[in-house]
Amino acid sequence: MRPYYVVMRYLCQVAFLTLFRGRVFNVSNVPNEGGALLVSNHQSFLDPVLSALALPRECHFMARDTLFGNPSFRWLIESLNAFPVKRGAGDIGAIKETLRRLKSGGIITVFPEGTRTPDGSLQPMRSGVIMVARKAKVPIVPMLILGAFEAWPRTAKLPTPLSPVLVAYGRPIPPEVTASLDEAACLELVSTQLHELMARYRNHPLLTESR
Repeated sequence: MRPYYVVMRYLCQVAFLTLFRGRVFNVSNVPNEGGALLVSNHQSFLDPVLSALALPRECHFMARDTLFGNPSFRWLIESLNAFPVKRGAGDIGAIKETLRRLKSGGIITVFPEGTRTPDGSLQPMRSGVIMVARKAKVPIVPMLILGAFEAWPRTAKLPTPLSPVLVAYGRPIPPEVTASLDEAACLELVSTQLHELMARYRNHPLLTESR
């Protein structure tokens, strides 16, 4: 990892632990090398940062193009491996860039729900991530974020300090599995893993003690 990335990750880790009492589970499910697609639910503005905090390698992020309008913020997120995608449209350029980074051995976080959840629940996912994973021939790693909706819902301007957040990685879905199933079945497999993770962790003491 680049020294700059390491420093930024460390600062975010400190904030994660102190401001949100954060915990991360099953990091070993994320491949240590080679391309991989992290497929996550989308609870808050915090999610891209949360997805990569515990990983021992740099992560890349697909982010909506409107976030790149401010030059200073654009420089920041691009320096941390974010690249733009046009939401609500088939962005061929973003798909090609995703494939390029995956085939180069990068790990990319995507949020196939398309937008932040309005109520904390899992929303329907778009199937485009399956096509990308198939073309790049990389594993899909389902990832669940819990508590971030309560910490920073889409209706709030600022996050709530000391609101606990939990991140859990599911079992990798190998490329040979995605190649053997149609898109609907692959998407159902990812969704099933996310629901299983939610059932397992939603009553974790870290989250329940604050209710």
